[in-house]
Amino acid sequence: MLSAIFNIFRIPELRNRVFFTLTMLIIYRIGFWIPLAGVNQQQMVEAAQKASESASGWGKFLDYASIFSGGSFSQSTIFGLGIMPYITASIIFQLLQSVMPRLQELKKEGASGQAKITEWTRYATVAMCFIQSLMWLKFIVSQGLLKPEFMTPGGMLLFYIAGVTALTAGSIFLMWLGEQIDKYGIGNGVSLILTAGIIAQMPRAIMWVWENFDTSQQSVGGHIGILGAGFLIGAFIFVVAGAILITVAQRRIPIQQARHTRGRKTYGGAKHYLPLRVNHAGVMPIIFASSLLIFPSAFFGYLQTSASASPDTASWWITTTTFLNSQFQMGEYPYIVLEITLIYFFSYFWTTIVFSPEDMARQLRDNGSFIPGLRPGPRTAEYLETVVERITYVGAGFLAVIAVIPSIVSKEMQIPFFVSSFLGGTGLLIVVSVGLDLIQRIEANLLMRNYKGFHDAPVKGSRSGGGVSRSPSGA
Repeated sequence: MLSAIFNIFRIPELRNRVFFTLTMLIIYRIGFWIPLAGVNQQQMVEAAQKASESASGWGKFLDYASIFSGGSFSQSTIFGLGIMPYITASIIFQLLQSVMPRLQELKKEGASGQAKITEWTRYATVAMCFIQSLMWLKFIVSQGLLKPEFMTPGGMLLFYIAGVTALTAGSIFLMWLGEQIDKYGIGNGVSLILTAGIIAQMPRAIMWVWENFDTSQQSVGGHIGILGAGFLIGAFIFVVAGAILITVAQRRIPIQQARHTRGRKTYGGAKHYLPLRVNHAGVMPIIFASSLLIFPSAFFGYLQTSASASPDTASWWITTTTFLNSQFQMGEYPYIVLEITLIYFFSYFWTTIVFSPEDMARQLRDNGSFIPGLRPGPRTAEYLETVVERITYVGAGFLAVIAVIPSIVSKEMQIPFFVSSFLGGTGLLIVVSVGLDLIQRIEANLLMRNYKGFHDAPVKGSRSGGGVSRSPSGA
């Protein structure tokens, strides 16, 4: 492992790419220290603490949105929206590709068609920035978080114009940073920016555990005891290992290439595998399920508040709304059941969109390959669909377990959600998948230049002692 890390810095091109990527990520984090004009930062921090203590409504929405923005409610900066508008636009266009013939034709054109779709995605990102920035600024104004000099009509107009411009420019700049990382750095730029924002919240969670650590064996009153700290560490290691396992897990289907005889020579006939990912949908089911679950809790919370505020409301209605609001809070049984159901639904929905058994069977037939024992064409497509349905069931079950762990731990151990979120959920899966992709890219660069990678074990009795093996060209 250490030799592979040292080898990264011995290759000039790879070393420059790594340093360029780190520089771009540092610039990304610096932007979170540039506040928006007109926002009272002290009141913003106090409002963030109240929102974090609340388990419903805006509190959960802000905790969920912070995963994609890379910040928190206490930070109202020019990068406040993060890379979330671009991700939203990309998801929208990926969904539209399955229903719009024009986008399907562009997708089949290859690089030129994908460039056109990327251009439209950028335009949609600007529109999403405008909408989301207006919603965010409207929320800030409704909470009374502006400075007194901006509370006048003229100051309010100036605040909206400056705020929308700054937030939109910040998100577009992050999109540009991601493209620069793709071109001159290493790894997927947008994914690395998103991952950096998630990891940046880890010191906050570690500080909370340190400040609330108690030497007693049990955690009482929101404090973490020895047993609680040991459970958090063990659960984190176990969930990360499981996330890595399910991310790289594949169902390999044997493929036989047809033989071709030309003259006296026979070509083809090789055997290989068609890898199908167990978790083909990635983190999208959890994202969709978490987004939809915000609305029931917010709706029932609104009903409870309205019922309690009105003096003419019947007592049975107040009791009903209070019960419904309590049952759809994070960690409650109805909430967990609904979340698991939505994750299964969106797992099959997203897999249906991104994977087509008919197209896969057509490609195998056109390439002269077939699955042993199955006729090419509809029979192969039917078999692939059956296999994908079965492995999606397993992958959705794992996603459901990963998704409910943070809410259950947060409720049972009485710790904030931003601490338990590192035990599962969307953020952990994103970090694991992006980390594995980054390691694979570095591994490919090392092996291409005959350097030992992360997965190469040292050869026993080697004269180099696990050192560097150079190619004859000295690359």
